[in-house]
Amino acid sequence: MTKSTFLESLRGRLSGLPQEEIDRSLDYYAEMIDDRMEEGMPEEDAVAAVGPVDSAAAQIIRDMSLPRLVKARVKPRRALKAWEILLMVLGSPVWLPLLLAAAAVLLAVYITLWSLILVIYAIDLSFAACAVAGLAGGAICLFGQRVPLGAASVGCGLIGFGVAVLLFFGANQAVRGTLWLSRSTVQGIKARFIRKGEAQ
Repeated sequence: MTKSTFLESLRGRLSGLPQEEIDRSLDYYAEMIDDRMEEGMPEEDAVAAVGPVDSAAAQIIRDMSLPRLVKARVKPRRALKAWEILLMVLGSPVWLPLLLAAAAVLLAVYITLWSLILVIYAIDLSFAACAVAGLAGGAICLFGQRVPLGAASVGCGLIGFGVAVLLFFGANQAVRGTLWLSRSTVQGIKARFIRKGEAQ
């Protein structure tokens, strides 16, 4: 694939983005290809070293901030007519509360997810504290010649330690899952805005 073909394909895949973002991305990849060609690579090899067009487009979209993308997509391409403005104003008692309610629900779900993770970490910390207390109390009982109570305390401490370790790894997996879900949600929103832009 030649440099011009690569850049044209990339331009087509980024057609829903703001024009300045497209130009910046094309300049970046053109410069990257030129640098490899200056190092002695043939043009096709330099383009192949950059990677597939789909991967480049996905990376550009991933790196673009959601507010910039939304701002570019929501911004009207032409001046609104008086009747359009009137309809927006008259409809605002319906669409504005619905929009605010949807945003509040999404924010509440997001906060709830992170709150649950914090609760798991708090429970984990309490099991770890119980493990330390059980082991320390067991040692004191064993030295005080109360062997059955000391053995029970040490056993409870070891169980608490095991549960704390398991919860710690579980909480870490929950954090990874929540971060993945957050990134996937943002990418999904970006993809919808880009498809909307292509349809226009």
